[in-house]
Amino acid sequence: MSESPRVYLLDVEGTVAPLSLVTEQLFPYARKRLEPYLRMQVREPWIDAELAADLQLLAQENAAEDLTAGAPSLTAPAEDESWESRVPQIAEYLLWLMDQDRKSTALKALQGRVWRVGFESGELIGTLFDDVPPAFERWSNQARVAIYSSGSVEAQRLLFQYSNAGDLTPYISAHFDTRVGPKTSAASYQSIAVSMAVDPREILFFSDVVRELDAAREAGCATRLVVRPGNAAVDSHTHPNILGIGVV
Repeated sequence: MSESPRVYLLDVEGTVAPLSLVTEQLFPYARKRLEPYLRMQVREPWIDAELAADLQLLAQENAAEDLTAGAPSLTAPAEDESWESRVPQIAEYLLWLMDQDRKSTALKALQGRVWRVGFESGELIGTLFDDVPPAFERWSNQARVAIYSSGSVEAQRLLFQYSNAGDLTPYISAHFDTRVGPKTSAASYQSIAVSMAVDPREILFFSDVVRELDAAREAGCATRLVVRPGNAAVDSHTHPNILGIGVV
């Protein structure tokens, strides 16, 4: 990239936030509270349309599972039934997806709903690396900052709104999750470029995952492999290494 990027696109886990944020805070919180949350939210007639849509998507994802491989079964309720009768099945399948580390769009959306309760109550705080806030402030003065994570857009916004550095959402122009496509697909980054009204070559993507960086570069984006404490060692790749994002 010969000129400064017009869009700084960043992964979250292992890039702007430590891996421990997810493994030690967010996932345990969701595991403990998913089922109680669902029991409260799916009581008819209070279930909202967006939650119903997320549950329907979850059932559709389950229908594509190979149940012989250990996936729990989840069927959508019949017309004369409610989602309340499916809560045990829903919870079992969600926990199974988490154990598999699946990048399920429905799972991420439902996790985001549960995390909202935690962030708004102060039980959860978005732990970010120290170099993130000044980088966002600097970049937003000359370009745009966008986030692309397997976590839902809602979860991303909560993380940056309730961060250990205060509310950073004013610095962020756009959020993208798996609804735009898998992070290992070049087409996803091309779609992001279209959404941001830039050429892919005007995007600089940061991640700690080589397969994501490979896909972004295939789409035409510039890339940086972010090296952070606690990240897995990477042996073979052809992306520029950076120790954090503050040096860019």
